[in-house]
Amino acid sequence: MDLLDSLAQRLGEALQAAGAQVTTAESCTGGGIAEAITRIAGSSAWFEAGFVTYSNRQKTLQLDVPEALFEQVGAVSEEVVTAMALGAQQRAGARFAVAVSGIAGPGGAVPGKPVGTVWLAWRDGEKLRTERQVFAGDRAAVRQQTQVRALEVLLAFLTEEKGPQV
Repeated sequence: MDLLDSLAQRLGEALQAAGAQVTTAESCTGGGIAEAITRIAGSSAWFEAGFVTYSNRQKTLQLDVPEALFEQVGAVSEEVVTAMALGAQQRAGARFAVAVSGIAGPGGAVPGKPVGTVWLAWRDGEKLRTERQVFAGDRAAVRQQTQVRALEVLLAFLTEEKGPQV
């Protein structure tokens, strides 16, 4: 069992114990977080929905991300992933949500946002956590590291009484 499978398995067990569901809103990972979660048998009991919103247009249409944010701060930003997580949580009716938007490469870097820059957001009810990561490696490595981090913090939301301290 690889790391993603192990994290997804543990996440599923924790969600089932809590009687809760999770949803994902993904851009740079293209559905990879949802795919890792649904590799686990029985995930339909705790995985509600996955939104793959690669374009800004779909982030707005599917997740209600305000169009103005893309001009103001760009798609790879704390504000956009925060809106994505909230939109996914509301659309899916799930207690937990994770959202990611990043520059997996090899192109796409802009000043202040090198290849490997990823913003992540997690919601547990009203509680929100966001973070910016700059992952090393090629496109596949950036995407995999993003998936792992997304699941690690989701798991922390469920297993740490005081919230994630990762």
